[in-house]
Amino acid sequence: MKKILVLGGGIAGIEACIHLRKYGFNVHLITDRDYLYIYPLSIWIPTGEKNFEDVILKIEDLAKAHKFTFTIDKVEKVNSKEVYLRSSKVLKYGEDFDYMVIALGQTKLKPKGVEYTYSICSIPEENLKFKEKFDQLINKGSGKIAFGFGGNPKAKEAVRGGPVFEVLFNIDTFLRRKGLRDKFELVFFAPMPKPGARLGERALKMMDMMFSRRNIKKIVGKKIKEFTPNGVVLEDNTTIESDLTLFVPAGNGHPAIKNSDDLPKTEAGFLIINDYCQVEGFGYIYAIGDVASIKGPDWKAKQGHLAEVMARNTAFNIALKENIVKGSPKEYVSHINIMCLMDTGDGGALAYRDDKKALLIPLFKLGHLMKKGWGVYYKLSKLGKIPRLPGM
Repeated sequence: MKKILVLGGGIAGIEACIHLRKYGFNVHLITDRDYLYIYPLSIWIPTGEKNFEDVILKIEDLAKAHKFTFTIDKVEKVNSKEVYLRSSKVLKYGEDFDYMVIALGQTKLKPKGVEYTYSICSIPEENLKFKEKFDQLINKGSGKIAFGFGGNPKAKEAVRGGPVFEVLFNIDTFLRRKGLRDKFELVFFAPMPKPGARLGERALKMMDMMFSRRNIKKIVGKKIKEFTPNGVVLEDNTTIESDLTLFVPAGNGHPAIKNSDDLPKTEAGFLIINDYCQVEGFGYIYAIGDVASIKGPDWKAKQGHLAEVMARNTAFNIALKENIVKGSPKEYVSHINIMCLMDTGDGGALAYRDDKKALLIPLFKLGHLMKKGWGVYYKLSKLGKIPRLPGM
């Protein structure tokens, strides 16, 4: 059976391993962590509703459940026929793998002073540090907290806004329950004039209503000059004072791809793929999830559910090439939409957008329970303990 090398143990990479094994392939995963970090659940770490162990799955457990092998190592460079690891080991096409699935994710842009901020969409340790600083403010009994995200002009789809909104609203809810909300100033900021516009005008209006109702200050449409220990300096030299700043920079290409000698990539460093997730010019190399440059409408965004579609389709397409299945290759572009269950700590809303409609449907308390339920389903289904729902 053909040997398939999967690079990256995130949502896309694990999904690829699971489905490649369903077709009987010999699958080996390279990942720099011994766990899968479930980012959608990590929004509850700052408020203590979840701890670190609640939002991870051990790679060892996943590998045992689905019978793939893995190595804990860091990918430093990816060429078409060699993969260079931090351990100095080099994996070679034709010897160590017949197909390669790249699911390394992305890195983040680094605006000036970003070290004074904390991200919930970067390495897990940053979220834990944010919680530690937030707990210190709670013990103090007052403070100013700023929440924001940025964009990448070279890759407009590489933006993460939803998790910032979720943490902001969850912290607002947490402070109200503690009777401390009037002691804290919460500010949202973003350089784009209409952050969240990808969800449509109706969603923007509802978000504005939520900001107003929750007494959250909103400062948008001003570029970020730099971050300091005391806040955010904007392009007009005004400052957002902050004791604690949560900021999610826009995505940027992974260093292992930027270092590549022969793989096609965009100016921002994302791999160029065709509709079937094949890296352009290489029939045995696929790229899925955040590491790839995706096609689609202007409002497109990289999300976990799309990464999983790309992973499942890639597994099928490789099986098709190996005559294990019959049919036509499966593409990812028609699956591009924005879909998220946005949690607020005391409720939630379903956000959805495709070419035909843009919705933000309030689900109230049910929304919070649904997201919690999704977390349980995700973990159990990934471990093979319960059946997967169709398309999920």
